[in-house]
Amino acid sequence: MRQTALRVVLSAAAVAGVTLVIELLKPHVPVLSLGVLYLLAVIPVAIFFGPAYGLAVAVASMLAFNFFFLPPLYTLTIQDSRNWFALLVFIVTAVVVSQLAARSRKQAEEAEAALRELQRVTEERERLAEQAVQAEALRRSDAMKTAILRAVSHDLRTPLMAILTSASALSRPDFELGEAERAELLANVRAAAERLDRLVGNLLDLSRLQAGAAVPHEALVAVDDLVIEALEGLPDSDRVEVALPDDSPAVFVDAEQVQRALANLLENALKYSSPPDPVHVRVAVTSSQVLIRVIDRGPGVSAADAERIFSAFQRGPDAAGVRGAGLGLAIAQGFAEANGGRVWVESHTGQGATFVLALPLARVPVSA
Repeated sequence: MRQTALRVVLSAAAVAGVTLVIELLKPHVPVLSLGVLYLLAVIPVAIFFGPAYGLAVAVASMLAFNFFFLPPLYTLTIQDSRNWFALLVFIVTAVVVSQLAARSRKQAEEAEAALRELQRVTEERERLAEQAVQAEALRRSDAMKTAILRAVSHDLRTPLMAILTSASALSRPDFELGEAERAELLANVRAAAERLDRLVGNLLDLSRLQAGAAVPHEALVAVDDLVIEALEGLPDSDRVEVALPDDSPAVFVDAEQVQRALANLLENALKYSSPPDPVHVRVAVTSSQVLIRVIDRGPGVSAADAERIFSAFQRGPDAAGVRGAGLGLAIAQGFAEANGGRVWVESHTGQGATFVLALPLARVPVSA
C-alpha cells in the first residue's frame, strides 16, 4: 500500500515538474510544440512503475496541458478542433511510448534474470568441474597408495627377507660356516641393504616430487663431476664406458638431484642390458643445452611405451624378471624438470635404448 502511494505521488510530481518547465518555456516556444515534453514524465514512469502508471500519467499530462496552456485557460473545455487533434496524437504517442518503455524494462529484467541464471549455471559447472578434479586427484592418490603398497609388499619384502635369512644363518651357532660362506652371506646382506636403501630413497624422492617439495638448490657444477658422482656406489659401474668432451661443460643445477636422475638412468640401462654388454655415456654440447646420453644394448623401447615408462610404477613389457618398482625413470624425469631440463628416450624395439638427459648450458666454462 505504501509503495502504491509512493508511486502515485512520484507520478504526480513528474507531471507537475514538466508542467512547470513548459510554463517557463512558454514565452519562447509555441505552446503546442511544448506538449511533447510530457513524454519526459510518461517514459520514466512507464519504465519504473509499469504501463498502467504510464497510461495514467499520459492522461494526467493531457488534462494538465489542456487546463494550463490551451484556451480557454484553466478549464477543460477545448474550442479549437486542432487542439483536440494535437491532444489525441499526444495521448496515442504517450500510450505507445509507455508500452514500449515498459516492454523494454521487462526485456531488460528478463535478460538480467537470464544472465543471473547463466552465472548460476556457470558457477555450478565450475563447482562440478572442481569436484571432478578433486575426485580425480583422490583417485590418483588412491592408485598411488595402492601402487606403493604393492611396492612395499614385494620390492621391500624381498631384500628384507634376504637380510633376515642371511643374518639368521650368520647368528646360528649350530651352523659351521667357512670364511667363503660367511663372506658370501655378508655380501648378500650388504647387497640387500643397499637395494632396500635405494628403494626407500626412490619412494621418498617420488613423494617429494609429487608434493612439490623438491626445490632445487642450484649451483654451478661441471658435467664431468655429475657423471663421476652418479657412478659412485652404482652396482656394476665397471660396465659403464664414459666419453666426455675435453672441456667439461657447466650447468647451473642442484647437483644431488641431477646425480640421482643420472644414476637412475644408468641403473636402468645396466638392469636391461645383458651382463657382457657395456653401457655407454656420451656427453654432447649444443648452443643452449648439455645432452647426456645413456646408451644400452637391451630390448629397447617401443614408440607406444616411450611416454608411459616415465610414469611412476610403470615398467616396460620386457621387465619380467628384472628387479625394480618402476620408479627410477619417473624420478629422473621429475628431477630433470625441476632443474629446467627434460628426459626422453630414443629407441626401436630390439635395438637397445638411448635415454637422453638434457640440461640448460651455463655460460661459464669449467675446466676438466
